[in-house]
Parts: sequence; C-alpha cells; structure tokens
Amino acid sequence: MKALLVLLLLAQLCSASLVPEREKDPEYWRRQAQETLRNALRLQRLNQNVAKNLILFLGDGMGVSTVTAARILKGQLHGQGEESLLEMDKFPFVALAKTYNTNAQVPDSAGTATAYLCGVKANEGTLGVSAGVTRDRCNTTKGQEVTSILRWAKEAGKAVGIVTTTRVTHATPSAAYAHSANRDWYSDGEMPPDALEGGCKDIARQLVENIPDIEVILGGGRKYMYPRNASDVEYPHEEKQRGTRLDGRNLVQAWREAKPRGKVAEYVWHRRGLLALNLTRVDFLLGESLHPRVPWHQLGALWVPLSCPGLLGQLQWPVILRGMVVPCGRIDHGHHEGKAKQALHEAVELDRAIGLATRLTSTQDTLSVVTADHSHVFTFGGYTPRGNPIFGLAPMQSDVDRKPFTSILYGNGPGYKIVAGERENVSAVDF
Repeated sequence: MKALLVLLLLAQLCSASLVPEREKDPEYWRRQAQETLRNALRLQRLNQNVAKNLILFLGDGMGVSTVTAARILKGQLHGQGEESLLEMDKFPFVALAKTYNTNAQVPDSAGTATAYLCGVKANEGTLGVSAGVTRDRCNTTKGQEVTSILRWAKEAGKAVGIVTTTRVTHATPSAAYAHSANRDWYSDGEMPPDALEGGCKDIARQLVENIPDIEVILGGGRKYMYPRNASDVEYPHEEKQRGTRLDGRNLVQAWREAKPRGKVAEYVWHRRGLLALNLTRVDFLLGESLHPRVPWHQLGALWVPLSCPGLLGQLQWPVILRGMVVPCGRIDHGHHEGKAKQALHEAVELDRAIGLATRLTSTQDTLSVVTADHSHVFTFGGYTPRGNPIFGLAPMQSDVDRKPFTSILYGNGPGYKIVAGERENVSAVDF
C-alpha cells in the first residue's frame, strides 16, 4: 500500500512539473480567451467573394478522437504537446456532419464519398448513385446516376484533379467520376458475369471515359488499367502484380488517345518519372504507382508528397487546378488494422499538406475544406498526464486491476486479450 501511495505521489509531482510557468498565471488564459473572442468577432465580416478555386481535403476515417490524438502527436514531434495546433484548427469555421448511409448506421467510404462529393446520401457500398441502387445489382443503376462536384467544376470551365494516397479507383476518390453498384468493381476482372452482361462498366474504365479531361490524376493501383496477366512495368516477374482486365484493353493508352489533338498527356508510374517532367508543358497527367495503398511519408512510393514544397512548386499546385480533391485514405487503413501509429502519422501528414496549401493560396479566391467521411472505434482517454507519449504507457497503473494501460485503444480488433482470467499486461507486448 505504501508503495502505491509513493507511486501516486510521484505521478502527481511529475504532472505538476509538466505545467509551463506561464500557464499558472490566470491572465495567460484570459488573454487567450479575449483573442479568441476578437477573432470570432472578425468573422462576422464574412468573406463574400466568389471562390475561384476549391480544395477538398478528405481524411478517411478521421474522426474527432483521431484529430485530438493527431494534434498531440504533431506537438510531440515538434517539441511541444497538447497546446499545439493543427492547421485545420486555424480554419475560421468548424462543423459536425452526420455520416450514416441510407441503409446503414455505420457508413462505409463509398456511400459517404457519394454524400460529400455528390451531395446525395446513398446505400453502403455504392458509388455516385442514388439510394435507388442496391449494392451488387447492376440492373438498378441506370437512371440513378448522380453527378459530382468534380464534374460541376469541369463543366464550369475549371481545371480539376484527384490526388490520393489510395488506389485511384478506391471508393473515396472514385465517387468523383464513377457510378457503380459496387465499390469493389475496380476492373472488369472483379465484376460478376451478370454485371458484365448487364452493361455495367468497371471503375477504372469509368475513370478514363466518364470525365476524360481531368487534368491531374495521381494515386495507386495501376494493375486495374492493364489486360489480364500483362506483366507489371516495375515488377515484371511478380504474378500478383499483373494486370486484371478481362476485356484486353490498355486503359492508359485509351486515356492518352482520348485527349484532344495538340495536347500533351503524360503517364508516369514512379516519382522519378514525375520529377523528370517539365510540368509547365504538360496538359494532362496520369500517375499510378503499383501499390494500391500509398503512404504519405514513404516518399519512394509517393507521387505527390504534399509536404514537399519543391515538388508542389513544379506542379504549380493548386494554382493551375481550380478544383482539387485530396483524399488521405491511409488514416482509414491504419485504423482498420488497429495500427494507431500509422493512422495518426498519416493524419499529421495530411495536416502538413493542408498547411502548405494554405500558404500557396489566398482565402480571397480559394475555398479550402477539410472533412472526414466517417470515424473509427479509436478511443482516447485513460487519465494520462500531460506530455505522456501518445503511443506510450501511462506512468501509473490502472486503479481497477493494478496493471499498466495506454491512453489510446480500439473498441474492436485483435488487441483485447484475457490471460488467466485477467486483462493482459500490455507492458509485455509491442503496443
């Protein structure tokens, strides 16, 4: 008992020592409150300019708990902590969204992509169509297609683009251009016979045909563009990386051929190829890495590291493009796998991209929106002291079972384990 009291006393002393001296002064907080109020009053003078440019940043799976933990991680990466601000925290307005699908309480990325890109709620697993479409049923699609903000921008004469850390045919970006009864119909090789016979098009084909003049498309998943068993340009001896198309088409070639005469269309499959281009002389750019999931921070596999000003300067992004959709799908992938470290680092990298875009544009003519399509059962609590490593163990034991605990955890997945009738000692695992 004495040992426990000593530990609690030490924890309290450590916690007290973490408080910066300035924060012990009540005037510090009052000055912050006054500045916050002054900023809020300035917002009453609304910017009523008509936006010429739109940038939509989408953190896939980036719910409130992810934003909070990412804010702390960002601070800890820069020698700060809970007091740090994300770039999105600096935006003048904030709101919450209801993210259900028309047939589901917990939504998926296809139905939500249709909602935020097309303005229409839809059924789970369907893309760019109304709720009149049933998942997997091709014959319910005709006449139920809905159009996206990307198409609206294109029809208004704006240059548009999609930059994503997922495959370009993934649910999150593909609602911008595709209409599909199933988000998984990446190529015709993934479609059932009845859908093919019913005349439904796969998502990769729609990328090339539906809006053929998208100026910039960058992401992963190139195998869906090539004929079945066609060797991959980068990994020619790996069978699993071969093309998947049953129709024998080379959609990269079809993409090039669809461009107007006199226009320069460049296809690249590696970052080196992109850097070698003189982008001031390129009218259309398609970049597809092999990997269906492209991490922000692994620059060797990344087409557009939005945290890299040099590359963005070459792209002149987003000055050239008047409408840009930027999905960050790797936050979602990390959470699905119960990998908080991956998810939160992805969120921090997305925030760096937001900051860079803010510096490259003006609020006088550019509307930037940061949103998420849904959240995850990622929770953050545990009464850890300020400054505790976001991925680390608390410096004290649980008052329930006297065992170590982390401040972040998942409400599902493989993490929870009972050992000899009790919760596992997490200090003995690679949390």
